[in-house]
Amino acid sequence: MKQFPDQIPVFPLSGVIYFPKTNLPLNIFEQRYLDLVNDVINKDKLMGMIQEKKGGKDLYKVGCLGKISEFKKSQDGRILINLTGITRFEILEEKKNFKLYREFKVDYKKFSSDLKTQIEEINMETLIERAEIFFKKNGLLLNWREFKKLDIAQRINTLSMIAPITNEEKQKLLESISLKEKAKSLEDIMKFYLHETRFDSRTIQ
Repeated sequence: MKQFPDQIPVFPLSGVIYFPKTNLPLNIFEQRYLDLVNDVINKDKLMGMIQEKKGGKDLYKVGCLGKISEFKKSQDGRILINLTGITRFEILEEKKNFKLYREFKVDYKKFSSDLKTQIEEINMETLIERAEIFFKKNGLLLNWREFKKLDIAQRINTLSMIAPITNEEKQKLLESISLKEKAKSLEDIMKFYLHETRFDSRTIQ
């Protein structure tokens, strides 16, 4: 497995669940995260994204390591970046520092499959058909023709990241070990919502 730093700066963000092989544009304006981005851009360009739990500074245990692939400073002091997802990590402990941002000791072993070409029997046709219906019912547009050109891991991770489901459900998908497990969980979540929609419609009528 490729070696990544066992201590990383982490950007905790509520409501943003970030997956490997996806891209996340970020508009950085808080001083602590301006410091973070400036530090990592001068080092290895690697930083972690993780979701905050509701009502406090507590974080979920699993996040995603990303590499800054685009970097631009604006005239008003903001920094615009694009973060490309590499692999998930598990938090072991927070490390004390004298910086404005937080750093954690992390481990990547559980998610070593993120760095491999995964060949698993996944019925992508059924998953995408259900996703098209689910997205349409929620008024979301996606260029499905271009989307289908992505590899299987990118398609499953992208759907998991942008699907109109709860943050807790997205976190569950993020923590799914295998791609097959993630695809099944995503399909089950969409089936649940589609079933509820039909049930509500019958009830209203």
